[in-house]
Amino acid sequence: MDVDWEAYGWERLADGVGRRRLPGWDATVGLVVGAKALLLYDTGSTLAEGAELRGQISALTAGRRVTHIALSHPHFDHVFGTAAFAGAEVFGAVGVDELLGRERDREALRADAVRHGVGAREATEAVDVLVRPRHVVSGEWTLDLGGRQVLLANVGPGHTGHDLALFVPGEREVVFCGDLVEESGEPQAGPDAIPSRWPDALDRLLSLGGEDAVYVPGHGAAVDATYVRTQREELARRFAVS
Repeated sequence: MDVDWEAYGWERLADGVGRRRLPGWDATVGLVVGAKALLLYDTGSTLAEGAELRGQISALTAGRRVTHIALSHPHFDHVFGTAAFAGAEVFGAVGVDELLGRERDREALRADAVRHGVGAREATEAVDVLVRPRHVVSGEWTLDLGGRQVLLANVGPGHTGHDLALFVPGEREVVFCGDLVEESGEPQAGPDAIPSRWPDALDRLLSLGGEDAVYVPGHGAAVDATYVRTQREELARRFAVS
């Protein structure tokens, strides 16, 4: 179908593939439109942001609803909007389901959101209805969206212990990288990062998309393979790994 991405502040990446850079932390959400299903990659930082995305996607796709969600990694600015998409099948890297179900980890997410400026009430509401992935990806998982197939790949650990990438084949191939790649700032290595494995994760991203793909960072403008390779080398130097 013909989608007018720009009318709602989205960026067209390829036929039936778009993304929006959200305000606040410049986090990316991606959308892949198939004939029978819609896949959303990440869901925003609050329930209100998730609801706004749901309304935009419905308008973009003539009333269709999101049927599948892939969570790139378990940080608040990428997962707190999930509950706004009732009935969607949710996917995450293996271990994310357990992490999002543990009280101490949920509280850590809430505290991190508040520390970064989310209202305490908003953060608490999001944690109270936080959605755990029903489907966990330990290697690769192919989804048929109707007329097109996409690949979910557990390429981590790196930025976190649970990094899930999305590869969308086509005339213009697209790789959604989550925060394994960042363009609007230096990649952030928090307490849950696995720095020694991060360069390997970027190697796996490059093997998915190859030289001609568009690589979509978790924050910032879309980049090419050269950018990802350069960031890989910078991370290897930063963390003193080969």
